[in-house]
Parts: sequence; structure tokens; C-alpha cells
Amino acid sequence: MIDLDLLRDDPDRVRRSMEAKRLGDPATVGLALDLDTRRREAVTTLNRVQQRQGELGREIGPLMKAGKRDEAASLLAESNAVKAQARDLEETVRGLDAELRDAMLAIPNPIHESVPVGGEDANVVEAEIGEVPTFDFEPLPHWDLCERHGLVDFERGAKVTGAGFPFYIGQGARLQRALIALFLDLATEAGYTEVQAPILVNEASGIGTGQLPDKEGQMYHTAADDLYMVPTAEVPLTNYLRDEILPPDVLPIKYTGYTPCFRREAGSYGKDVRGLNRLHQFDKVELVRFVRPEESYDHLEQLREDAERAVQALDLPYRRLVLASGDLGVTQAKTYDLEVWSAGQGRWLEVSSVSNFESYQARRANVRFRPAEGEKPQFVHTLNGSGLALPRIVAALLENGQQADGSIVLPERLAAYAGFDRIG
Repeated sequence: MIDLDLLRDDPDRVRRSMEAKRLGDPATVGLALDLDTRRREAVTTLNRVQQRQGELGREIGPLMKAGKRDEAASLLAESNAVKAQARDLEETVRGLDAELRDAMLAIPNPIHESVPVGGEDANVVEAEIGEVPTFDFEPLPHWDLCERHGLVDFERGAKVTGAGFPFYIGQGARLQRALIALFLDLATEAGYTEVQAPILVNEASGIGTGQLPDKEGQMYHTAADDLYMVPTAEVPLTNYLRDEILPPDVLPIKYTGYTPCFRREAGSYGKDVRGLNRLHQFDKVELVRFVRPEESYDHLEQLREDAERAVQALDLPYRRLVLASGDLGVTQAKTYDLEVWSAGQGRWLEVSSVSNFESYQARRANVRFRPAEGEKPQFVHTLNGSGLALPRIVAALLENGQQADGSIVLPERLAAYAGFDRIG
């Protein structure tokens, strides 16, 4: 959530950012400020009442010891009234705390000053890297290639579970395993600590990274245990340090982890969801950083380079976008998207989002650090990026690597992991 001091000092900036993101109701800012004022007034009154309660206790004690019960009677009556008032005020403060927290959770993270304002059409293509392949034949989309070579079985996946839960078969399964191993190796070579994380998380973890209360409809929920299947390894990896105060000199902390990811993708339809383009279960390697606030935008560029290195290892043409405000989610202050070229579909496919959340997630998850021994703890800044998500990477590899004879050639670095350099 945002810094309450920012809300008090510059509410107009918060409102402008909500309007730029096209998320939330700017009226929530006024509600939160009103709740904050009422809470502070209630706390001030409670402190005054508790002070009077203490004064009465100090006055009553000596009178009772001296046997002056008549003189103490009126003070005892006042003390009982003050105790009841204090209990009522404590209940009021607890209620206002809860209401204020709910209001603060509904306010999106303000955008960074470098983010372009607008919708998807305002996204900035910052760079294009690599050459888009050309063919002397009509390239096939990956779903046809998967069927031809028996790599992915969508129909039996739909029979066993439902649409969006495919089986990977033979070389298709080995390709998945190879990509995961390659991406994890690239991350650990870049200094990330590998973590094998749970794929079920509790509600507090969803709140910590901002999936709740925002994306309940997109997450799979196990009602009997009140647990959520992870939509991304970002959730368990970030919450790994929840409610902790980190000692000086441990930052930056860098974690990487592979998990299957589960998303309901409610409302998705059309050609953009065909084949591997949009699945309910997919594999992804995640990159997460915990850093000092003054260094977070330097780390954003480093994290972006780490994600780009994974695309480059596969010799895929790609482009880097700076997302505009209207394309950002609740939690992001700034985001880069990486998109690879899909030859069979003739379009760009997103394979990574790299984001700086500043202190927004850290406040929700209560992750702090001490700048030095004895100093007051501060909130860290958190960042994450896909390093990478597999489905559209596989789609691009198959489509871009197809040959006139129907076979598919894999990039050299991946072939070393897969144990084969050609499919078909």
C-alpha cells in the first residue's frame, strides 16, 4: 500500500495517478483521509482518557490505604466511567484502523514520473533487438506445429481437466524441462539464489503482493483450506521475508524460482488465447529483488537486463516496451514488457514483465531493513520480472525455427539442454 504520509501531504498526486492508471475510485482518497483524521482524533482522545485513568488510580490508592473510602467514592465512580469510555474508544480505534486499512488497500501504487500517461496505444517501444525471420513458405502457427510433431495435446488436456490445461508430450515435455533448467542457470549465474517455493499460499501472502483484494476472480482458491494456487512465483518469493526486519548490509537480496502458475483468465477469448497463447496452467521462472529505496531504479534496469539475457540466449527477436499508465496494474510504479516475434501468427507476444513496486508491496507484507545498526527500520523496495514465462517462448521457438521440410531447428544454447537440436 502507499505511504500514509504521501496521502496526507500530496493527495492530488495520488488522485492523478489513479486516474492515469484508470484503476480505483479517486473518491477513496478522500475517504481514507477522513478515516485517518477521525482515527487520529480518536487516538488523541483515548490517550487523554487513559492519562486521566492513571491520574485517578494514583489519587484513589492513597485514599483507600488511609481508609478514606467516602472521599474515594466519587473518584472511584469517575474511574469506572473513564474505564468504560476508554474501552469504547479502543473499540472505535480498532474499527477505524480496519476501515482505514481497507481504504488504503484499495488505492493503487502511484506511477513513477517517467511513465507515459495513457492507454495501451501510449506504450513506448524503446528498442527492437534481433532480426525478424523471413520465409520462402507460409509459416505455420505453433498449434499446427504442435499437432504435426505430437508436442502438445490440447484436446486430452481439456478432457482430463479443461481448456487451458495441456499435456506436453515427448520432445514437447523435454523442451519444457530444458527451458526451465536454462532459465534457472542463467539466473543463478547472475547472482540469484534459487528457491523451490510452495505453489499454494494463504490470504496474507496474496495481500502482501497485491493479488488480494484485487484479483480474487483470477486466482484458483481451495475453499476447504482457504489457500490460493500461485498465479506467479512472485507471491511466495516476496512473502518469504514477510514481517521481517532485515539486518544492515544484506541488501540487495535476489531470489529466483520456478513454479507452475495458475490463472483463471476469466473473460479471455478469441485468437489471442489459441494454443499456448493464454493458459490456465503454465510454467515460469521468476526473478525477485529486495533493495534499498535509493537504488531501486538502478536495480530495475539490471533486472530488465537479466530478463533480456534469457531471451537473447534463445536467439529470438524481441522488443522492449515501457508500459503506459493505463496498462499498469494496481501494484506497479513502472513496468517494462518484453515481447518476442511470433512468425506463424505475425505478431509480438509478451514473455516477460519487469516491474518496480517501490515500497508498495513491502508495506503490505511488512518487509523492512535497518540502514545501520541502531537505526529505525525502513521499508525495502521490491522488484520482480519473468525470467521467463514458457508458453509464448515455446510458441515463438517453434514458429520462428520451422523449416521448409516441416522440421523445427532449436537455438544452439537450448539444444545443449534439450539433448536434441531439431524436431521432426
